[in-house]
Amino acid sequence: MIDYFLKGGFLMYPIAVCSIIGLAIIINRFIQYHQILKELEASEEEINKKTPLIMKPIIEGIKNGCNEKELSLIGTRQVKHLEKGLSWLSLIATIAPLLGLTGTVTGMIKAFMVIEHSTTVNPSMLAGGIWEALLTTAAGLLVAIPIHIGHHYLEKRLDEIVSMMREIAMNLYMRQRDGI
Repeated sequence: MIDYFLKGGFLMYPIAVCSIIGLAIIINRFIQYHQILKELEASEEEINKKTPLIMKPIIEGIKNGCNEKELSLIGTRQVKHLEKGLSWLSLIATIAPLLGLTGTVTGMIKAFMVIEHSTTVNPSMLAGGIWEALLTTAAGLLVAIPIHIGHHYLEKRLDEIVSMMREIAMNLYMRQRDGI
């Protein structure tokens, strides 16, 4: 495996960094979103007793008599906090295959440079450049595809969280407004 990594050339390093960063963000957000969803699935009574951290500013706003627009602004800020890192996943899913394609170009350049400087060419002379071309392309795709899938999954989980937050906030707001 290390041999393949080394044969892929210098562009394998940024592809590996993309993989590590993307995986770290996915694991972090997966755990965070799972915990938040678990907290939000509690009953209204439980939420009033032990407020989920993500809902605290919204519930404080309701208790302090904020109107719907103000609560919407507070909710938007909370969602922006939850979205952190997702844009990086999108960027990594875009950049990784581009790095792989750049490796394809550099590998082919190396292969053609061998052809240029030789009067007779045998396949083994071209192999190094072709190895680099194929390995970086494969590595870029192998990083980008799971990162893209993870990004999509996390966006859907975030949509669930936002929907639940909105529903809880509206129920609490209506109860506060109606004096229940």
